[in-house]
Amino acid sequence: MFDKEKQQPNGRSNRSLNGVNESTQNSVEKHSTGKIEAAKDKLTDKQQKLKDKHNPPGGHDNTPIPTARDGYTVKITIHRAESLPVSDLNSRSSDPYIQATLTAALSKRHKEDPDLVLRTPTIHKDTNPEWNTEWIVAGVPSSGFRLKCRLYDEDSSDHDDRLGNVTVNVGRIGLDWQGIKNERFNIKKRMGSKRAYAIRGCAAMLSSNVHMGGALWLSAEVLGESEKPYGRMYTVGKTFWFKHYSPMIGRIAGTKAPGTSQGSQNGDKPKTERYDFQANQFQLQGPVPEELYHRFVEFKPFVKGMFSKTGVRGRVLNRALHHQHARVYNFSNATENGIVKPRSKEASLQFLKMVHYDEGGRIFTYVLTLDGLLRFTETGKEFGIDLLSKHTMHSDVNIYIACSGEFFVRRLKHPKKSTDAPDQATHPNADFPGGPPNAPPPENPENYELVIDNDSGTYRPKGELLPLLKDFLNQSFPGLHVVTKECTDKELEKMKDEQRERKKKEGKNVHMVQNSDDEISSSDEENLVRGTKTKKQMAFDALEDPGKVVKELLPGGKGREEREQRETAEDRVEAEGERSGF
Repeated sequence: MFDKEKQQPNGRSNRSLNGVNESTQNSVEKHSTGKIEAAKDKLTDKQQKLKDKHNPPGGHDNTPIPTARDGYTVKITIHRAESLPVSDLNSRSSDPYIQATLTAALSKRHKEDPDLVLRTPTIHKDTNPEWNTEWIVAGVPSSGFRLKCRLYDEDSSDHDDRLGNVTVNVGRIGLDWQGIKNERFNIKKRMGSKRAYAIRGCAAMLSSNVHMGGALWLSAEVLGESEKPYGRMYTVGKTFWFKHYSPMIGRIAGTKAPGTSQGSQNGDKPKTERYDFQANQFQLQGPVPEELYHRFVEFKPFVKGMFSKTGVRGRVLNRALHHQHARVYNFSNATENGIVKPRSKEASLQFLKMVHYDEGGRIFTYVLTLDGLLRFTETGKEFGIDLLSKHTMHSDVNIYIACSGEFFVRRLKHPKKSTDAPDQATHPNADFPGGPPNAPPPENPENYELVIDNDSGTYRPKGELLPLLKDFLNQSFPGLHVVTKECTDKELEKMKDEQRERKKKEGKNVHMVQNSDDEISSSDEENLVRGTKTKKQMAFDALEDPGKVVKELLPGGKGREEREQRETAEDRVEAEGERSGF
């Protein structure tokens, strides 16, 4: 006989009560365990956020360059154009230039790596311009290349009108390739400015000598096999330079062109002061060392969206910085340009001229692109201008660059001795004869040292790679003594303080000031999003171009943005059509 379960007053058995108690106990234990796990997860998240704050994603990227089986050096020549439309009614002409983009079937380290781009000088007031610009590129694969030439009319006070496109697809190249020899290519009007071709159409109706269609003449030839390893294309020539001037930014920053506020040595009256600001571009011969490869650092939540153009805020910030880059590196009839022999004394002297030798205690901000284009302007902390990040602006919001930081130039007292010799002295921290401030600077690169660092909060270049940058610059500027220092170096900060002290004594010249890279404030971001300007900046804008300021105050001043969006969409349609065989 089985024992009967003892009944409780409530009618439940002992076994039932024990089951309830065990279930309740298990539920409590599970709840406690869940709380502990949630607390652990929360602590882990906080630790990860703290780790990310001190070591945010970005900086040096050691992704190797994908290899290729071959590579050739190709010289492309942009000869001339004919019958371009009139874009300026006042001059009844155009100011044409070409932006050429070269692509090939080579894998990139990352899809965001920029394509190779060349901008020709502007030919002013000419609808039949002749450039004869040579572009020598190494590492072009035997599978061929695609050259796209976009023709524009330069307008420094407004957006540049596109005059049309020419696209050349070359299927295969080699040492036996016949090349392209001064061939004529029709310009596609569909990508051109409707305003420019409307004017052209009116002129064609009034004169039988005016034709609606324009043409571009190009050449391309293989110079030989490139140096190994293969896998990337890079520019080897011509090594060109541009100097951009902006009186408006000069007024905002209170900067004057060198020598305009000084009298002559004969005791004449001082020259008329002229406000100006100078931005510089110098194409160096590649290749840039493979290890110099840095990505932007995500030190603020909105930075990733700004570079990748994701979200409304990211797209607005990205567009604002592109606009600021175009404003600083503005092309106009005052822009100077030239070509120098690569890796030569001539190149070193041209660089020294662009930085004004050792005059004025200047410090420059620089960005070196993956294709060896060195961009730099003078910078400092005494003034402010509404720029979000100096290196972001200089890179034109490129996700990947080679290196960035600051540099300055000093004159050596003993050029034949080492820069760290015990009796070595440098100007501007010490005065000695043979150069500024009492005599013209000596035109010999051996008299100068270039001190360059990695002081960039945007990209945070790796300090261990600075010797590679030093070797590359020593090759690019023969004779110049290149010294590299990490941004944390105490001696470097002392040297910069000496530069700033000399700057105060000798007065400010071509000077560009931007916010610190690693101190972006929320107000900076909001100003860019809203597109707001300070009263001082608007006043200077009005002095520079009153009509433009009126347009900005009135609704509907989005011509440039709409034009860029339209061109991007049209380019996408054209590319899809070419892939489809149309």
